Amino acid sequence: MRQRTPPEAAAAGLIPHSQFNRRLEADIMVSRRNFLVGSGAVILGSALANSTFSGIAHAAPQGGPAWLEKSVMYLLYPQTFADSDGDGIGDIKGIIGRLDYLKWLGVNLIWIPPIYPSPFKDAGYDVSDYKAVASRYGTLKDFETLVKTAREKGIRILLDLVAGHTSDQHPWFTASETDLKDGRYIWTGPDHADADDLPGNYVLREGSKRGAFLHNYYESQPALNYGFARMDPEEPWRQTVDAEGPMANRAALQEIMKHWLDLGVSGFRCDMAFSLVKDDPGYAETSKIWRANRKWLDANYPEAMLISEWGYAKQSIDAGFHADFFLHNLGSTSPDPTKGGAWNSLFLSGKDPYFSDSGSGSAKIFVDTWTQWSGDIRQRGGYIALPTGNFDDANRLNDGNRGTASLKSGLVLQLTWPTLPMIYNGEEIGMKMIKGLPNKEGSDDGDPDGDRQRNRTPMQWDSTANAGFSKAPADKLYLPIDKDPKRPTVEAQQDDPDSLLCLVQRLIKLRKSETAFDPSSELRVLSTGYPFTYLRGDRYLVAVNPRRDAAEIVVDDARLGRARSVENVGTTIDGPRLQVDGFGFGIFDLS
Repeated sequence: MRQRTPPEAAAAGLIPHSQFNRRLEADIMVSRRNFLVGSGAVILGSALANSTFSGIAHAAPQGGPAWLEKSVMYLLYPQTFADSDGDGIGDIKGIIGRLDYLKWLGVNLIWIPPIYPSPFKDAGYDVSDYKAVASRYGTLKDFETLVKTAREKGIRILLDLVAGHTSDQHPWFTASETDLKDGRYIWTGPDHADADDLPGNYVLREGSKRGAFLHNYYESQPALNYGFARMDPEEPWRQTVDAEGPMANRAALQEIMKHWLDLGVSGFRCDMAFSLVKDDPGYAETSKIWRANRKWLDANYPEAMLISEWGYAKQSIDAGFHADFFLHNLGSTSPDPTKGGAWNSLFLSGKDPYFSDSGSGSAKIFVDTWTQWSGDIRQRGGYIALPTGNFDDANRLNDGNRGTASLKSGLVLQLTWPTLPMIYNGEEIGMKMIKGLPNKEGSDDGDPDGDRQRNRTPMQWDSTANAGFSKAPADKLYLPIDKDPKRPTVEAQQDDPDSLLCLVQRLIKLRKSETAFDPSSELRVLSTGYPFTYLRGDRYLVAVNPRRDAAEIVVDDARLGRARSVENVGTTIDGPRLQVDGFGFGIFDLS
C-alpha cells in the first residue's frame, strides 16, 4: 500500500497520517423498529446519543468474477515468509511448502508483492524485467508450480503490477538514455537540463543526451510516460496521452498482464494506480487507461480481477477496478475528504484510535466514510478491501501500543464486516512490529513515523532456530527475527482453540459459509461507541469492545433472548442488555 502523493504535487516521501479524535457515549439504545429492511434500501437508525448511524443493504455485485464475493485475501511478503534453500531470503518453494497451512487457515486469495528481477533499491518495486522471476526467489517454472498447486488447494494468486515506473536498470530505460526518439520515459531534453531550474521530481542524468527524467518515488525509479493531460509551455517536453511513447507503454502493460494471466494468475494488485498520466485533474485520463484495461480483461480473462492502490474507491471503481483498498495515508491531492483518517480512526496508535486500551476513540468516522462510499460502489459490482496492516507503514495491529488482548476484536471486525478482507502474514498470530531494525533495500524512506522494515520481519512458524523461517545463520537473514522468547508462533497456536490463530481460522470459515457475511449482504450499525455493535444479514449480531473497561448496549430486539453464541469472549445477554467485558467480543446468531 505504498500510497504516495503524485509527482505533480512534488512530494518526496510518504504522507503524514491525519488525526481524527471523536468521542461518543458508550451506552446506546437502538430500536430495531427504526430500520428499513430490504435489498438496496438505505437503513437509518436513531440513537439516544444524539447521533445518527447508517447502514446499507446492497444488490448482489455485477460485472466481476463471482469468486470475489467469498474471497479472503492474504498478503504474503515473499522476502520473509518462508525460505526453502537456507540463504536467508524467502522464496517460491518456501511458499509452496506452506500452502497446506494457508489452506487450513481458509484464505483463498494470495497477493504476492513483486518477485521480478530487480536491483532491489526499493525491495522489488524497481522492476528491471516484467516477465521473469528474480533468481533469489526461484524460477519461472517454480512460479508455475506455485500457481498450479495453489489452485488445486482452492487458492488463487495475485501478482503486484508496478505500472507507473521501472528501475533505472530496466533495458527500456537504458535504451532511452541514448535514443532521442524514444518516448517510453519523460525526459526534458538537453536544452532543459539546468539542475537549478528543474521542476520537482526531475533528476538530471549526468552524461545523458536526454537531459533530466521524471521519477515517481526514489530517483532510481523513472516514471513511465503515459502522457500529460495538459500541456504547459514551460515544459515543452510534455507529450499527449495518445503520443507514440504513451501508446507503446499502454500496449506493453497489457502484454505484461497477458504473460502472467496465461501462466494462471487470477489478477493484479496495481501499484500507484492513480499515477500513470501526469498533471491529470481528477485522474480523468488515467481512469481512461484503466477502463480500457478492464474492457480488455473482461473480454479475454473474465475470471481475473484488478485491485488498485488508489485509496478512493468511489473514483477507482469508476476507473474500472474490481476493488480498492481502504488506505491509511492518502496524499494531499486525493479527493477523499478524510485523507486516510477513516482507517486511522480505527487502528493508528497515537491518533486516539478506536482499537486501543484506553477506549477514548470512536468508530463513527470509519462508519460514516464507509457508508458514504459503499452503496454506490457495491451497486456497480466493486469491493472495498479492509486491511489491518501491511509491509509498509500501516503498522501491525500488535504495534507495541496495543495490548495483545485487543487484537482479537480487531480481527473480528475485519472478518465480519462487508469488505474484501486482507490479512497480512503474521497478523493471524499477533506478530509484533519491531522497531530499530537496519535499513533493507530502501525500507528506510525517511518517513518520520518510522521505517518500513519494522513491519517486514520473518514469519514466525515454530520454536526452532529463526522461528522456522530459515536454516540460514541468524546474521544472514533478510531481516532479524523478533528476539522475544515469548514471540507468537503458528506451532504454539494451531492446536489451541483459544488462540488468536484458531479464532481467525474459525472466523474465515464462518465468513465463507454464511451468506450473511458476504460483502453484498445487509449491514446495520447499532453503535459506533463501545461496544461497536452491528447486525449482518439481519441475522448475526456482532459486538466488539477493544478497550480495557467493560461496556454495554441496550438493543430492542426480541430475538436477542434466544440468541445462539457463535463466538464469545466476555459477553453476556441480560434481557435487552448486551454486556461486554474489557477486550471482549461476541457473535450471536439471532435466527
